[in-house]
Amino acid sequence: MQRQRTALGVRTALVFAASLSLQLACAADPPTLRATQQSGAPPLKLRVLGGLANVHQYTRHEKPFWTEVLPARTKGRVTADIVPFDQAGIRGTETLRLMEAGVLPFGTLLIGIVASTNPELGAADLAALAPDIGTLRRAATALRPHIVQSLRERYGIEVLAIYIYPAQMLFCKDRFSGLDDLAGRRIRTSTPSQSDLVDALGATPVKTGFAELMPSVKSGNADCAITGSMSGNTIGLHEVTTHIFSMPLAWGSSVFAASGAAWRALPQDVRALLSAELPRLEADIWAESERETLEGVTCNTGGNGCSNGRKGTMVEVKPSARDIKRLQHLFHSVVLPQWFKRCGDECVSLWTQTLKPILSPEDKAQ
Repeated sequence: MQRQRTALGVRTALVFAASLSLQLACAADPPTLRATQQSGAPPLKLRVLGGLANVHQYTRHEKPFWTEVLPARTKGRVTADIVPFDQAGIRGTETLRLMEAGVLPFGTLLIGIVASTNPELGAADLAALAPDIGTLRRAATALRPHIVQSLRERYGIEVLAIYIYPAQMLFCKDRFSGLDDLAGRRIRTSTPSQSDLVDALGATPVKTGFAELMPSVKSGNADCAITGSMSGNTIGLHEVTTHIFSMPLAWGSSVFAASGAAWRALPQDVRALLSAELPRLEADIWAESERETLEGVTCNTGGNGCSNGRKGTMVEVKPSARDIKRLQHLFHSVVLPQWFKRCGDECVSLWTQTLKPILSPEDKAQ
């Protein structure tokens, strides 16, 4: 099995390197760094796989951190090349193995994709779990020790930050007034639990990557799409859809991590700097996502207060009391049991000990 994993990592790494026209390598070890500094050779350069291209979490925060902030903090001693996840030419399901093999030194793991093969890691991304960002924060905080321990012990990967995208909302090309109107439609999803929810609504889930979302909607392959409220605006989804359901159906999170070998190979002071700076980057991304969750709806519907997106003419479909109650019911009757089925006793225990205690009294009562 280990030989198979290594072979997979090597083959995929070659594709990745070719598509980027650069070689992925682990960071230089401390003696090498000192030697290059003394001899005037080029400084240490990190290779980083970032998050989704074109969204503000990447363009305003991730990319500037690695290409501007880090070199400034180290006075040019450390620089980095960063490539967006969806432009890297690798499959999201392979990033864990590449990091485990040390081929990918620093990278972003999109939890929704990783959860396809490691369902327990997708707990905070379960559809209909968190109706607001406050609940999501509590869930992410409660789950963080498990994520850190699991990735370290199973894959030798060090978690350095956990990011979040704006709330995942529903964009549709045709009129609807609530969840009851979605039966029979084809709806883009990005995670197994989103697909479970869509199926329970009587619709057909169409699992599609972010980069293929717009082509899928434009071609008619999908009637609706679940994606970030501002992320959808950024890629022009408001121009090809007419109605947006302004309640979070899910959230999209990601883990920024390093292979154990690459992390240990960094000079101690560089590790200390990243350990101090990455939590600030994480906080900035969370704050941006919280702002954009509401502003995304404002921009898509052409309301006042749209300063970071493009104004659209979409109709906002506000959730009714029936919609809210139905989502809670489907979470407990469909989404949660299906997650348990994919994951087994580990997820039952994770839910009982970690997530259930942080839910609101109304949710606990379901």
